[in-house]
Amino acid sequence: MLNLQLAIKYSKAMFLLAQEEGKLVQYGAELKALAEAVEDAPELKAFLESPMIPRQAKQEVAEKVFAGELSPMVMNFLRFLLDKQRVPLLGEIVNQYENFSNEAQGILVADVTTARVLSEALGDRLKTKLGELTGKQIKLRTHLDEKLLGGAVVRMGDTLIDGSLKSRMKALEAQLLAD
Repeated sequence: MLNLQLAIKYSKAMFLLAQEEGKLVQYGAELKALAEAVEDAPELKAFLESPMIPRQAKQEVAEKVFAGELSPMVMNFLRFLLDKQRVPLLGEIVNQYENFSNEAQGILVADVTTARVLSEALGDRLKTKLGELTGKQIKLRTHLDEKLLGGAVVRMGDTLIDGSLKSRMKALEAQLLAD
């Protein structure tokens, strides 16, 4: 719980700085790339997260690895995380930052689960329809679940739209058994 609170606090601070500088998207992309780079390199991750390694050594390595890749603000944020030994929170910080950024930009994330890969045309139609329903710009995150058989399940915040073949079949079964 404390880690989530810290992640929210740090992401909110970074979000406010990015908003003030008009660099919401840029800093968001840099933070995401940073988190992915750390996650994709287990040795680097272990090094940066280790409490046994001096902070100065971590900062020197971070400077060499990310030199020219990160803006000064994001690099300073990484230094801060290293200083406070909060690098393990980086993934959650990025998630929370994205939530703040999306809200500020009027973007609603829709998690769409389908049985098969969603075509680009169908994805675009779905985004348009959901945008009309919500009055917001929609960003799709797609997921696959072959158990759905067909159709789609859409989750937007607290709203769930289940148009899957699996749920329709269950409803039909319940109706037949009730009769």
